[in-house]
Amino acid sequence: MNKKVFITSRSFGQVSDRPLKILSQNNIEYDFKSKPSLLEEKDFLNVIDKYDALIVGADKITEKVIEKGKNLKIICKHGTGVDNIDLNSAKKNNVCVTNVAGVNSDAVADTTFGLIIDIARRLSYASNIVKCGEWTKVIGVDVHNKTLGIIGFGAIGKKVAKRALGFDMKVIAYDPFINKLPDNYDKVQLSGFQYILKNSDFLTLHIPLNKGTRNLIDEPQMSIMKKGSFIINASRGGIINEDALYKNIINGHLAGAGLDVVEKEPAKGNPLLKLDNVVILPHIASYSKEAIDSVSTTCSWNVVKKLNNETPDNIIV
Repeated sequence: MNKKVFITSRSFGQVSDRPLKILSQNNIEYDFKSKPSLLEEKDFLNVIDKYDALIVGADKITEKVIEKGKNLKIICKHGTGVDNIDLNSAKKNNVCVTNVAGVNSDAVADTTFGLIIDIARRLSYASNIVKCGEWTKVIGVDVHNKTLGIIGFGAIGKKVAKRALGFDMKVIAYDPFINKLPDNYDKVQLSGFQYILKNSDFLTLHIPLNKGTRNLIDEPQMSIMKKGSFIINASRGGIINEDALYKNIINGHLAGAGLDVVEKEPAKGNPLLKLDNVVILPHIASYSKEAIDSVSTTCSWNVVKKLNNETPDNIIV
């Protein structure tokens, strides 16, 4: 009897048929979810016992879902952040959880730096002015010779640093898990968290969302940031307290923000949408054709490996 995988990520296999061929060639059957919206717990509970593997996007995988998945061997996150998966329950029930850390890092780094340039030069705002029939000159600020502070110096943080150095920025970084930078990052200054906040013209976040990082950037942290500085977040909504962000932009302490993620997605009704110096994207930092195909392929191979009693890549638990 063939093994089966349930795929809920909407972008899985959308660029090429390679990820699906990998599954089929290894005698693994697959089903896609039937509705475009995120699945709820009850949706999974109705079907989970039929599947040996899950490939998921942002759908919440709860303790009840994992416990009912009597055949479940692996949950593959079609992305990096695994805050939507109950990792404790997965570990307790011997269900492997993987992500694709590093696979989409170039795409996310590109988007991050795009946001930096966008909010610095107010490009989206200027474009909207022209589309509204006006021709008003908009003044921004330079990126070169400015200081970029990076919180989280993993795969994405490192690639953002490379792009920033190419724009003649000074790069400072903080990561509690790193004591020394690799030799090829000798132009990056490893600094403390408070130092980063106080000295960055642009602050970019590349960390997971968990209990320790929720609201990491809150009113006390924003209050010591440089006046006129910018915040960029292409990691997870919830790391920034959005009420505090709104307040600090309105009162002029912060110059603006570039966000690929917000705490509640979609962002309909978010007060930040009303601000001309805030750019909000629909969580698309990793949505390049190349990245999606690589992420989907990695997920397929992880399913194949686990269901053939081999060790998959990027194991979280």
